[in-house]
Formats: sequence, structure tokens, C-alpha cells
Amino acid sequence: MPRFEPHPQRRAAIVTGASAGIGAATAQALAAAGHPVALGARRLERCEQLAASIREAGGDAVALPLDLTDGASVEAFGRAAEEQLGPIEVLVSNAGDVQPITTVGAAPEEFTRQLQVNLLGAQALVHAVVPAMLERRRGDVVFVTSEVALHPRTHMAAYVASKAGLEGFAMAMAMECEGTGVRVGIVRPGPSSTEQGATWDEATINEVVASWDHWGLTRHHGSLRPTELAQAVLAVVSAPKGTRYAVLEVQPEAPVIAPPAAATDQQEGAP
Repeated sequence: MPRFEPHPQRRAAIVTGASAGIGAATAQALAAAGHPVALGARRLERCEQLAASIREAGGDAVALPLDLTDGASVEAFGRAAEEQLGPIEVLVSNAGDVQPITTVGAAPEEFTRQLQVNLLGAQALVHAVVPAMLERRRGDVVFVTSEVALHPRTHMAAYVASKAGLEGFAMAMAMECEGTGVRVGIVRPGPSSTEQGATWDEATINEVVASWDHWGLTRHHGSLRPTELAQAVLAVVSAPKGTRYAVLEVQPEAPVIAPPAAATDQQEGAP
């Protein structure tokens, strides 16, 4: 028996990549808004810690193992989430893997792995969860992509390819789901401060950043925090009935720059 009965303001949700960063913040935001949440990731221990903190704060959350490179794991995750939370009303496909590899230098197996996590795993999850949404004629699916889908970056060949593919997949799915009651949306983050890239060594980071600077891809040093992107996801799934947020791109605000001294002096001397 499901733990919760369906309720228009209390909808069971799945969040992938929930062990850290945007996924963890999204799970917390959904739980704070009253939605029971299933946290999925390979790092189950971290998901269990987060689920416990959500429950301590008065929310409902369960942690479940999920390996998006394993079809059986994806199917088992979907079944377990519904068994423990009831009918899934919200799916947030957020899990992502990024490694500093190039188009020519990438080992095929590493390139394939990133595509599996970022794109093919998302499709497998949709296949496991969304048919029941279509039968019930309601639900929200959100894909967390990246601005690199539109503005590619060097040294991110597999990530760029997978996120561009994910956006195309999401847009095709939105067309297929039109009129079914299942809404499909994209949250497209700009530069963000998460754990992605945390395992890169200093020499690699310096090489990558220098390349981005060369191509004019680092406009300023502002970056988005996971909690800010979580609010964007929450906005998409909370859109009023009859509306759909197709693409919500979130960019960091540039740090405020002090006006030139001459302009300041002129303002102070104005009558």
C-alpha cells in the first residue's frame, strides 16, 4: 500500500542526482513545499543522511539506490519509489556527470559513460515512470540541462553532447505529451557552484579555464548556488494549471561594480 494518498498540493516526487548540489537542494525545496520525495543516486549513504535531515525538519523523504548506467537499477528505483511514496507526480531528472575530456582525446568508454548518465539514463527513467503519469493524465517532468547545450565549452565534449541531446529529447517529449496532462519543462542553469569539477586536478582546471577565457566564455565571476536553482525547479512544477514553463534559463547576476571615481565625485557635487 502506498504511504500517501494523491493530493493536488502534496505530490510524490523523484529527484535524481540527489546526493549533492542541485539535486540535494531540489529535494529539500520540494519537501519543504510539502511533497514526499524519493532521493536517488549512487552515493546512497549521502542520500540517506539528507533524507533523515528532511524528516527531522518535518518533511517526508526516502533514499533509494540508483545507477543510471544500469537499466535494472533504474526500473527497481522507479518501482521502489512508487511503493514507498505512492503514485509519482513529479520527476526531476537532474543527475549529471562532467569530466574534462575533448572530442578527439576522449576515450570512447568515458565518452559513452557520460552519455549514459546524462542522457540515456534520463530516457530510461522516463520509460520507467512516465507511462503511469500518462495513464493518470497528470504529472510534471523537469530536466535539468545546462547553458552548454546552446553555448558549447571546450574540454567538455561529452557533457556538451549529452546536454544538447537532453534538451532535444525533452522538447520532443513535451510535444508528444501535449494534451495528456503531463507537463514537461527544462531548467537550464548557467555557471553554477556545485561539486561538479571538484575532482579535477589544479593543472586541468587551469588549462580548462584558460581555454574558456580564450573563447570569451567567462563573462564574470558570479555563479549560481544550488538553492537558487532548486527554486527554479520548484517554480516549474508549481506552475498554475493550464500553464507550462517550457524552458527556464537561470543565470547568475554579475557582482556589482563600483562606479568610476569621476562619476561618484560628480554625483556628490551635484546640486
